[in-house]
Amino acid sequence: MFWTFVATVFCGLGAAGIALGIRALTRKRAPKWLIPVFAGLGMLGYLIHGEYTWYDLKKSQLPEEAVIVDSESDGIYWRPWTFAFPYVTAFSTVDTKSISRDTANDSIVRFTLYRFEQKVTDAVSHRVHLLNCQSRELVPLGSDGTPRVDNMKVLDTTDTLLNTVCTG
Repeated sequence: MFWTFVATVFCGLGAAGIALGIRALTRKRAPKWLIPVFAGLGMLGYLIHGEYTWYDLKKSQLPEEAVIVDSESDGIYWRPWTFAFPYVTAFSTVDTKSISRDTANDSIVRFTLYRFEQKVTDAVSHRVHLLNCQSRELVPLGSDGTPRVDNMKVLDTTDTLLNTVCTG
């Protein structure tokens, strides 16, 4: 977050410098208010660019064994342009190396699901899950390793998570 702040400030200073150049080229006929407007637009442009390229950057940093199974694109009301041009704000990946089948029942698979979220700072969380490939029931495990049946979900047959974990 610190480096994002520094880069934002420098983009604002660079854009203000362009406005100063415009004023110098026009022999100070261009209005003075052009300088803070350019600075603000430069900073806003950098932040918007960072939001829209975050997903591709994070995706390029993933190891080969990470498979993206879900992504979320939400419109944010204080960023009205996101309703016309939504961007990925969160995504989930499965570590295919963490997939293991139960020895007693081959249709039960244990795996780690990672969730990446774009917030003020990037947030990464992970949780171990059990998935019954026959009944499509997904159950997260608690920190003590016990299944959290109250959070159980039944996945759709076309769900990418189901297809990735059960066929892998």
